[in-house]
Amino acid sequence: MRVILYMGKGGVGKTTVAAASALRSAELGYKTIILSTDSAHSLADSFDLTLGDEPRPIIANLWGQEPKILHTLETRWGIIQEWMSALLVWRGMKEVVADEMAILPGMEELANLLYIVDYCRSEQYEVIIVDCAPTGETLRFLAFPEVLHWWMAKMFPIGRRAASVVHPFVKALTNIPMPDDEIFASAQNLYSELNEIRAILGNQDVTTVRLVVNPEKMVIKEAQRTFTYLNLYGYLTDLIICNRFIPDKVADQYFNFWKESQNKYYGVIEECFAPIPISTIPLLDREVVGIPMLKVIADALYQEDDPTRLFFQGQVQDLHKEDTHYILTLALPLIERGDISLMQSGDELIIRVGNYKRNILLPHTLVGLTATKARFEEGKLRIRFDQQKGGENHG
Repeated sequence: MRVILYMGKGGVGKTTVAAASALRSAELGYKTIILSTDSAHSLADSFDLTLGDEPRPIIANLWGQEPKILHTLETRWGIIQEWMSALLVWRGMKEVVADEMAILPGMEELANLLYIVDYCRSEQYEVIIVDCAPTGETLRFLAFPEVLHWWMAKMFPIGRRAASVVHPFVKALTNIPMPDDEIFASAQNLYSELNEIRAILGNQDVTTVRLVVNPEKMVIKEAQRTFTYLNLYGYLTDLIICNRFIPDKVADQYFNFWKESQNKYYGVIEECFAPIPISTIPLLDREVVGIPMLKVIADALYQEDDPTRLFFQGQVQDLHKEDTHYILTLALPLIERGDISLMQSGDELIIRVGNYKRNILLPHTLVGLTATKARFEEGKLRIRFDQQKGGENHG
């Protein structure tokens, strides 16, 4: 079983890349399903056909699915949502508003993601490819399983015991909605599925993330932020895909500026994501819609390679707390020992080790702290962060 998530800023071509990858996977004989978690689906448009709530065949060995969010929420969250909505109405909230407030932020994306649990249980498919929502929404559902897992583990067991004791008294004295056994059973089922999805996403032999970028400043910044949080949550990124790179054969002077700009930002991509491998897809001379054009993208991206293989293994970043300070560890396996220079500005850290340069965006935990010490050993750079004034640091 392989699960591959394609992530990226809206408009970078993420859906196209995911669809082309699914197509190549199916052509190699793997039973493959491609699933969209974006509420504004474009997967069907990419294949130039119709998709819906249930998996539909596209070609031999390939199925596609665009679940409607309301259908998915009713299936996964419906009973709990009804109780939460009734509770909010009892507190005086308008019913329409209560229905919306009963859907927790991130629940929409997570509900669609839980289809992965179903497919892993059934073993119906060998490869599950996920066309994720734009990165802002995707980061919400990366955090949501942790938040909801804690909430359900801490609150629901207590709530069930309390409800069984106080329910008769509350019912006699007031009309407050109390959760019944059906609600607790639904919560328990969701809790179980959360455990499974955490295990699947965290299994780096099964699940990997691929970031799709364009060689543009704003796109790279957002991809850096996503990459940082993927590492914090323990999810493996095994490939960076640089899409719409203008080929050298384009000789028109009109594109000279864009070619220079793209070459510059391709260097930035290498600095930001090393040692993750980078694949490029050229800017084509026509719109990529339909299976024939998706095959062109797959050929450019993978050539004779297997898109389901692991292109990289190992965690590039790790963050943990030691006493009163934090340690950020970066894997730099191909770098020789040399003078270390750290330059920090806000949430950005520029690292130089000898002739090697690395540019990373720091997680919120480290913003406001300062990199004070750095040590390089056994292919890893350990950076210490303390609470003091910022500036340039050398180690």
